[in-house]
Amino acid sequence: MALPHFDLPLRSSPLSLIWPVPGNPVAFLHFDTADEWRAFVASLSLDDRIPDIVRLKYERAQKLFLLGWLDADLIKGAELVALTTLELALKDRFGGIVPPLPTKKSTSPDMATPAPRYSFKALLRHLVDGEGLTDAQIPMIECCGGNAIGQLSGEMRPTLEDRRNAAAHGDPFDGAPVSGLIELVRDLIMFAYRVYLQEN
Repeated sequence: MALPHFDLPLRSSPLSLIWPVPGNPVAFLHFDTADEWRAFVASLSLDDRIPDIVRLKYERAQKLFLLGWLDADLIKGAELVALTTLELALKDRFGGIVPPLPTKKSTSPDMATPAPRYSFKALLRHLVDGEGLTDAQIPMIECCGGNAIGQLSGEMRPTLEDRRNAAAHGDPFDGAPVSGLIELVRDLIMFAYRVYLQEN
């Protein structure tokens, strides 16, 4: 992805965050210049062949992440957009496999049939139970260590669904950015589209 060239000013101190690095899932990273930060954010891009409807939404998360150089609180907004992008990607790839949530039948003949709604929890579990995803297949986890599958299956809390719901519904205790969250989302989207990418 070619990130838009937002004018990022000099900082009086480096931007620091906890992020996975090879062999350490909770390392401290420090970015002294805007160019270093821009290169890091660009390294989190999706494959250009991912469908635009998903890729462009994910790029919105990257833009907010990039603007975290100005105010680290914007990284929390980027995390929410990334998680909603993951939900969109999973609906796109597995909406024909994972059953939608039950809908209330309308008694009015004039009412249009609502679009199917899906449980984010069920879509995440499908990656594990239906697609066979393991930690070894997630590049960030394979390289840096840690565990992500429990955040999809519900065996670890908070799950990705918990994080999405807390952010979307105004959790007053959401705190600091979650180490590696956007990179994990990127890897999960890439896994969801693995067959699509092989065919295109």
